[in-house]
Amino acid sequence: MRIAVIGGTGKEGRGLVLRLAASGEDAVLIGSRQAEKARAKAEELNRQLGRTAIVGLENRAAARAADLVILCVPYAAHQETLRAIAPDLCGKILVDTTVPLDPRDPSRLRRRSEQSAAEEAQALLGESVRVVAAFQNVSAAVLQNLQRTIECDILVCGDDAAAKEIVIALIHRLGLRAWDAGPLRMARAVEEITPLLISLNRRYGSQSAGIRITGVKETASSP
Repeated sequence: MRIAVIGGTGKEGRGLVLRLAASGEDAVLIGSRQAEKARAKAEELNRQLGRTAIVGLENRAAARAADLVILCVPYAAHQETLRAIAPDLCGKILVDTTVPLDPRDPSRLRRRSEQSAAEEAQALLGESVRVVAAFQNVSAAVLQNLQRTIECDILVCGDDAAAKEIVIALIHRLGLRAWDAGPLRMARAVEEITPLLISLNRRYGSQSAGIRITGVKETASSP
């Protein structure tokens, strides 16, 4: 499966790119507003991996070439980026990792509406795109360190059951635990966890606070 990470030059984006490439996905594409910046980051990450597994492209070209698209941009760039790549997302799954953090105080949220960022994405893109929310609570620092085991479960929200299963299977291939957390509106609650984790990191001098779901029996397909 060809996977594009839009915003793949940012901290969380490049962490996901590295993890996807290391897991053996067929093709991993870095998307950036500037194609040259994407190519430079791809070359850097390929050197880190020791093989050529990542290609850098401009955002629209990356989205067009991908089977599944992961969006990793700041909330301030969320709507602008979605509008730019919307023509290239028809019929595809968009995994939205965006959390509407307050840029002045990332220990709190600052939403445009009562909806989650993923719900806003679904409303903007329409029914031709299946939006799934995931990866909102995982540490970017840990994602980038391939030597570290990620001790954070991934909560997956979406209104299309088949799309969620595809995303959950992808997360399992990364060696992570994933949970179907319900419809897309549940992403509102998942987003609220991120500023809490940021506050814990600050209080305890960490960069890797995460969450674990306990008391629930995992399915046979879970890692």
